[in-house]
Amino acid sequence: VQLQASGGGLVQAGGSLRLSCAASGRTFSSTAMGWFRQAPGKEREFVAAINWSGGTTYYADSVKGRFTISRDNAKNTVYLQMNSLKPEDTAVYYCAVRNGIAVATTQNGYDYWGQGTLVTVSS
Repeated sequence: VQLQASGGGLVQAGGSLRLSCAASGRTFSSTAMGWFRQAPGKEREFVAAINWSGGTTYYADSVKGRFTISRDNAKNTVYLQMNSLKPEDTAVYYCAVRNGIAVATTQNGYDYWGQGTLVTVSS
């Protein structure tokens, strides 16, 4: 099982980025997927999660209304659209897959992790 995250980069405050995470090695249409992030010197934290069908989503309060998680099961891919970015959104973003259809908001709820993609938001 491999997760390949992409789409990170440098953006000015107020800008947008879309992260993608492509999964391979198995079919993920019956699994929940999530995004976490880790800022320098801080612990990894939950960002967003989506259930197997895409019908249920959860967001951290810090990104609610600015970020949108979605998935394309035909492509085994999960996305994170990030709008109105702030300098405090700067972090390495990780995608994760859970062996279960329901969402989870904690790290130990996920079984597979991608390598991370760096997002830097300048002020």
